Amino acid sequence: MLEMTSEEFEELVAEALDRIPPELTRLMDNVAVFVEDEPTADDPELLGLYEGTPLTDRGEWYAGVLPDRITIYRGPTLRMCESREDVVAETEITVVHEIAHHFGIDDERLHALGYG
Repeated sequence: MLEMTSEEFEELVAEALDRIPPELTRLMDNVAVFVEDEPTADDPELLGLYEGTPLTDRGEWYAGVLPDRITIYRGPTLRMCESREDVVAETEITVVHEIAHHFGIDDERLHALGYG
């Protein structure tokens, strides 16, 4: 398995977030991004997870709720990658994938766009 500290991986996630176009990040609403070492045992190879209500599903009722949560997992990413460059690329794909869920884009469409 490729070695990378939590701090190094968190920096890669931050860099991937910085590469999201500002016109999109301005539209993101009530969402927080976290980095964790491992997902739950029932899905040990999960690279990222979006939990919340996509912008496309929010209505008048949407107020006073906790932020949506995007979690990026370090362990599975490092296990699947062979080089630091692979980790950088996979982290960016995972960040974009999870942010796309915040915008209401489903997995089928993301796979078609190359973010599967």
